[in-house]
Amino acid sequence: MRALVAVGDFLIFCGSALRALFRRPWQVREFVQQAWFLSSVSILPAALVSIPFGAVVALQLGSLVRQLGAQSFTGAASVLAVVREAGPIVTALIIAGAGGSAICADLGARKIREELDAMRVLGIDPVHRLVVPRVLASMLVAVLLNGVVSVVGVSGGYFFNVIMQGGTPGSYLASFQALGQLPDLISGELKALVFGLVAALVATYLGMNAKGGPKGVGDAVNQSVVITFMLLFALNFVLTAVYFQVVPQKGS
Repeated sequence: MRALVAVGDFLIFCGSALRALFRRPWQVREFVQQAWFLSSVSILPAALVSIPFGAVVALQLGSLVRQLGAQSFTGAASVLAVVREAGPIVTALIIAGAGGSAICADLGARKIREELDAMRVLGIDPVHRLVVPRVLASMLVAVLLNGVVSVVGVSGGYFFNVIMQGGTPGSYLASFQALGQLPDLISGELKALVFGLVAALVATYLGMNAKGGPKGVGDAVNQSVVITFMLLFALNFVLTAVYFQVVPQKGS
């Protein structure tokens, strides 16, 4: 019953946050500050993680397609794997691990210092004032970060395929043009947008409901990361399944 109550409270909180997205006045300054902060803590780790991610995908798929005699499609397999799956997943991990934990810790500290209660006494809605700018900033940074991860991951896969596996640059690019399509990129960006939304909602909810002093804030941060990872992987499966049902694939 406690778990069901927590899920219900979280859904109510999500509804309040989504309604507050369209309420004026908009907190532009807070939004810019949060977007800059999330970018500063996430862009370098995302770029560093995406390089080996793209390399591993290229090495594994390159070995597999050689066994199947389909070396000409190595580029398509590698690029589609990075753009469709690896890019959004890396983005989700970085946003949840670096950005979400920082958001949760910040709001948790405000909660135990009773700043949120003081805002309510003054007639200020903490959801509108604090949660909405962080949610919007997380969504924007996730979309932009997914583009960076995709570019860096594809570049890393290209380098390792051409240099280490003896692939040809022309066939790598031509195969992607033969099988890739614009909805693949749009799908990855939509996934990143949803992942950023979910990560921010979980982090802000747990931060604003932290209890038990500094130890409670630390527990809320740990719960935020774990719960966000679980939700994001489940959402990734659902979104991928829907994508393959809705969008016809080239060459099929």
